[in-house]
Amino acid sequence: MIFKRHVRGAIAVAAAITGLVAFAAPARADQCDDIAKQLAGGIDGLKVNFKAANIIYLTHPAAKELSLGCRAQGQAYSNELYAKGDRKPTPQFYDLVASAAAIIFTVTKDDTATGATRCLKRMGLLRGDKVTMRYKRLNMECTRTKTEAAITVTRPKDE
Repeated sequence: MIFKRHVRGAIAVAAAITGLVAFAAPARADQCDDIAKQLAGGIDGLKVNFKAANIIYLTHPAAKELSLGCRAQGQAYSNELYAKGDRKPTPQFYDLVASAAAIIFTVTKDDTATGATRCLKRMGLLRGDKVTMRYKRLNMECTRTKTEAAITVTRPKDE
C-alpha cells in the first residue's frame, strides 16, 4: 500500500514537471518562415517550395531562380534575396525583385525598384558583367552570363 502511494506521487511529480517545461518554452516559428509567408501572401504567383539549411527556395513565373537566405550564426548579413532571370530582365522581373526586397528589408517598393533597376542596367560593355552597388542601406550585386542575369540584395547586420 505504501509502495503504491510513492509510485503515484513520483508519477504525479514527473507529469507536473513535464507540463511546466512544455508551457514554459512555447514553440516559436522561425523568422525566415514568417518572411516567406509574407512574401507568398504579398506577391501574386509566388510559391514557397522548400527549406534547406538557411535558404528557402521560392518560385515565380518571372524568375528562373528565386531564394531567400536567412542569417546563420556568425554571418555578416541579416537576410539575402537572390533572383535570377533572363539576360534582358522583363518589367515583371524588376517588379518581383522590388516587391520581395521591400517585404524582406522593410524599405519602400519605389526605393528597392530604383536600386534593382540601376544595378541590373549598369552591367554592360563599360562596367562589365559584375556590378556591386549600395542603395538605401542595401547592398546589391548584379551579375550576368550569356543567357542570364542575377541580383543579390543584402543588408549588413549592424544596420
